[in-house]
Amino acid sequence: MSTYFDTVKRSYEEVYIDPERGISTIQFLEATEGLVHLFGSSAFSVVQNDMNGNLKKIQTRYLTDTEANDTLENLVINEKDEKKREATGGLLWLKRGLEFTAVALRRSVENPDEELSVSFTQAYGVTLKKFHGILIRPVFNLAMKACPYRTAFFKKLGEDQELVQQKLVAWLTALELIVARLNSFYESGGYDKGL
Repeated sequence: MSTYFDTVKRSYEEVYIDPERGISTIQFLEATEGLVHLFGSSAFSVVQNDMNGNLKKIQTRYLTDTEANDTLENLVINEKDEKKREATGGLLWLKRGLEFTAVALRRSVENPDEELSVSFTQAYGVTLKKFHGILIRPVFNLAMKACPYRTAFFKKLGEDQELVQQKLVAWLTALELIVARLNSFYESGGYDKGL
């Protein structure tokens, strides 16, 4: 029996991370494209559109020199002296969106009686909200209220709910490791400055 996680091109668990050089750019892009489709609900269109726009910025930069930009870290380092750091900014916002998603889904996994609207609203409060101005916050608050019901969302991920939970936790743990690594990289290098 298959789950949503069996249908994606690449899982976060399959994204190669070289301890010295960093996260494979192309594999990260493939895995994140899968995440964008995880939320088919119109409630998440604002998040999906934002993620797709940021993915495009990273992909465009990656394609300028696939060898030099083979890892996300190299891609950011190679762009650091340019005036317009499109990919660096795109990855910054994408990692923020991924952290929001990871926090919400982890909360949902750990609180099986909690509706997604609560999990995502709480996650928004501790992740993205501090980066959004007063015009964007209401848009996200409205989107969180329009989350699908928990049972409908998890059923969409697969019939065998035990298998869904097992695959979700493995996928989520891998995503959390990637987000933590990116957060550390941006912080230690000051790559978010001026963006």
